[in-house]
Amino acid sequence: MEDSKHNMPYSTEQVVLRSRHVPDVPEDVDFLMEHLNDPNMDLKKSYPPSMRSVSTDFQGKKIYAYDQSDYDAESQFDTDRPSSRHSTTIDFDDESPYPEVRAAVSSVDDPEMPVNTFRMWFIGIVATILVSGLNQFFSLRYPSVFVTGIVIQLVTLPIGKLFERILPTKRFNTFGYVWSLNPGPFTIKEHVCITVMANVVVGGAYATDVILTQRIFYHQQLSFGYQIMIVLSTQLIGYSMAGILRQFAVWPSSMIWPGALVNAALFNTLHKNYGKQDAGHISRERFFLFAFLASFVWYFVPGYLFTALSAFNWICWIAPNNVVVNALFGTSTGLGMSVLTFDWSMISYIGSPLVTPWWSELNTGVAFVIMFWLIVPIIYFTNAFNSAYFPISSFLSWDNTGAPYDFSAVVDQNVIFQPSLYSQYSPLFMSATLIVSYGAAFAAFPSVFVHTFLWFRKDIVKRFRSTLRDERDIHSRLMLSYTEVPMWWYGLLGAVCFILMCVGVEVFPTQLPAWAAFVGFVLSAILSIPLAMLMAITNQQVPTQVMHEMIAGYMLPGRPIANVLFKTIAFIGTSQALSFAGDLKLGHYMKIPPRVMFSVQVAASVISCFVVTATQDWMLANIEDICTPHQKNGFSCPSTNVFATASLVWGGIGPKRMFAPGAPYNPIMYFFLVGALLPIPFYILARRFPLSIWRYVNIPIFFAGLGAIPPASGINYMSWVLVGFLFNYVIRKFRFRWWMRYNYILSAALDSGVAISMIVIFFCLQFPKGGINLDWWGNTVAYNNADANGIPFKPIPSGQTVGPATWS
Repeated sequence: MEDSKHNMPYSTEQVVLRSRHVPDVPEDVDFLMEHLNDPNMDLKKSYPPSMRSVSTDFQGKKIYAYDQSDYDAESQFDTDRPSSRHSTTIDFDDESPYPEVRAAVSSVDDPEMPVNTFRMWFIGIVATILVSGLNQFFSLRYPSVFVTGIVIQLVTLPIGKLFERILPTKRFNTFGYVWSLNPGPFTIKEHVCITVMANVVVGGAYATDVILTQRIFYHQQLSFGYQIMIVLSTQLIGYSMAGILRQFAVWPSSMIWPGALVNAALFNTLHKNYGKQDAGHISRERFFLFAFLASFVWYFVPGYLFTALSAFNWICWIAPNNVVVNALFGTSTGLGMSVLTFDWSMISYIGSPLVTPWWSELNTGVAFVIMFWLIVPIIYFTNAFNSAYFPISSFLSWDNTGAPYDFSAVVDQNVIFQPSLYSQYSPLFMSATLIVSYGAAFAAFPSVFVHTFLWFRKDIVKRFRSTLRDERDIHSRLMLSYTEVPMWWYGLLGAVCFILMCVGVEVFPTQLPAWAAFVGFVLSAILSIPLAMLMAITNQQVPTQVMHEMIAGYMLPGRPIANVLFKTIAFIGTSQALSFAGDLKLGHYMKIPPRVMFSVQVAASVISCFVVTATQDWMLANIEDICTPHQKNGFSCPSTNVFATASLVWGGIGPKRMFAPGAPYNPIMYFFLVGALLPIPFYILARRFPLSIWRYVNIPIFFAGLGAIPPASGINYMSWVLVGFLFNYVIRKFRFRWWMRYNYILSAALDSGVAISMIVIFFCLQFPKGGINLDWWGNTVAYNNADANGIPFKPIPSGQTVGPATWS
C-alpha cells in the first residue's frame, strides 16, 4: 500500500501528506536541541516534528496534530494547496507552531486583492504627515506618548470605508495602465500599507536630536538645507540593509516579531468583524471600542485632573523633605521604588507590557532590580564617583559646583573641545543611574556577539544560502505568489543615501570626515543581523549608542558634533534596518506584495524627514523655555539632554579622560568583561537542562532592556513587569482563550486611547492662550518634595566645589 501511494501520479484532486519521522529516542531529543535557541517555543510540550505537520487521509480530510489547548477557534486554516507542491509526499507546515501567530495571522490569501490604489496612497500620505508631526511634537516631552501605527490603523478603517462609498468608480488609462479612484471594497491589504506608512515614521528621525543639540546646547545656527540632508541620509540608509535581513529575520517562522502580531491581530479582527455581531462572546471590535473609550476617558485623571496618580510617589508625600526616602521612592530624580502608577503612558513608557513575551520582561525586571535597586544605592550612599553630591537619578550632567554643565564653556566657536577651557572650568559629573546605565550598555555590546555566536551560529551560516523557497511554513509559501524586491533596489537606495550623507558632512562644518561616515555605516551593517534576530524573538532592541560613542571618541577626539553624527549613522542605520524588517514581517503575515511594501516604506520615510524637521523648527520658535528642566508643559527634552551630555562625555572630554585607567569612571569598564563572559554559563546550563528556566536567560536583553534609564525609573519598569506578569503569564496560562482573542487588542486600545486623550488635553486645555491649569493639591503634591527638586544626599556648600582640585 505504501509503495502504491508513492507511485501515484500527482494531481490537484488527490494530495497525500506524510507525517514526518519521529526519532525513536526519549523526549524527542533532536527536536529539543533544534529549537533550544527559540524561547518562544514551549518545549515542555515536546512537540515532535510530526506534530508540526498536517496529515490528510484518503477522503481528503485534514488531521491537525496541534495540541488543542493552544487552538484558537477563530483562527483560519488554509483550504487550498499552494501550487508549489509538486510531489505526492510533502514535508511542509500548514500552520505556525506558535499560538501567538495562529491567534493573529490568517493562513488564507487572495493574490488578486487590490492593494496599490489611489486611496491607499492618499490616506497613507496624509497619515504619514500627521503622525510625523505629532510624534515629533511629543518626543520633546516627559512623559511622552507616541501616536502609534495602531492609532492610524483604527482611524483609517472608517475613512477607507467612506472612500469606498463616495469615490467615483470610473476607470482611467494612463500609458496603458488601467486604474480607478475606487476599485471596489476597501481591502485589508490597502489598510496594511497605510498602517505601514505610519509605522515607519512613528519614531521620528533620530538625527533631529543632533540638530537640537547643535542649536540648544552649542548655539549653532543651522540652515534648513543642512538639516534635511542629514536627516534624509541617516534615516534612509539603514533600509539598504533590510534586503539581506529578509532571509534571517523575516522569512523564518521562528522570527515571530511580537509587535507585528499586534497589528496583524487587529487587522484581521477589524476586517472580519466590521459591521457584524459575534455570538457567544463580545466581538474583538466591540472589546476594542470599550477599552479604547475607557483608556481615553481615564487618562484625563492622571494626565490632567489628578497628576499625582501618574508620578505616584506616595511615600514622598508623607516625608517630602527626607532626602533618603525621596531618593529611593521618588519618580523624578529617585529610583521609583513606589512601583505603582495609574498612568498607562508611564506603564508603557518602555513599550507595551502586553506585547513583549513574559520571559523577556522577566529578564529585564531582574536586571533592573539588581542594577538599579541594589548596585545604584550602594554607589550613591557610599559616595562612589562623588555621586552623592548630585541627584541619584537624572539625565543631566553637572559641574563641580552642582550646576548643570555648561557645554559651551569648554568648546571654541567651531565647537571643538579645548583642553585649556576644560581645565579652567570643571570636570563633568554624572548621576549614579547614568553611570550604571553606561555600565549596562558596555555589557550589552559584547554580550550580543557572544550570545549570537553560541545560540545562532549554525542558523546564520545556513541562512546565508537560503531563499524564500526553502521556508516550509504556510506564510512563506503563500508569499511565493509575489515578485520579490531585487537586491539592487536596496543597494541603489544605500548608495544614494551615502552620497547625500558625504555631501552633508563635508560641505557643512560637522567635523565628521566622509571616511568616518563610511566606518559608521559598515558598523551598523555588521550589527544588523544579530540585533534583528534578537528583536524578532524578544520584541526588545539592544541599544548600541554608547559603543558607537566610544569608538568615535577614540577615532575623532575633541569633536562633539562629529561624535553624535557618527553615532547617529551607526545606530540609526541598524535601527532603521530593524524597523524596515519588522514591517516586512507584517507584510509577510498579511501577504503584501514586497515591491509595494518597499515603495510605501521609502515614500513615507522621505515625507517624514521634511515634516519632522519643519515641526522641530516651529517648536523652537514658538514654545517658551523649551528644553529647560522646568518647562511648564513638560517639554524638557529629556532624550536630547542625554544626547547632548553624551556628545560632551564622548566627543568633547573624551573616553580617555573619563574611562581610561586612572580616570574617574574607569571601574565601569569591567562591564565589558562581564557582558562577554556572562552568556557562556547560561548557555551551558541550557544545553545541559533543555527544559529548565536557563534557556530563557538572555544576557543581551538582560542588559539592553535598561536603556531607558534615566529618565525612566522603577515606577516605569516595575509597573511594566507587573502588568506583563498578569497578562503574559497568569492570564495566558489560566485563561488562554481569552488571551488569544483579546490580549493584543487590549494593548492597541490602551495605547491609542492614551495617545488621543493626550492630544486632546494638550491642544484643547493646556496650550491655547496659556492653558487652563488646575492648581490644587492633587496636581502639586507629587512635585513639592526633594525628589522633584533634585536635592542631593550631600549638598555642596555654597562657594565650594567637589572633586579633584586640578584636572586636565
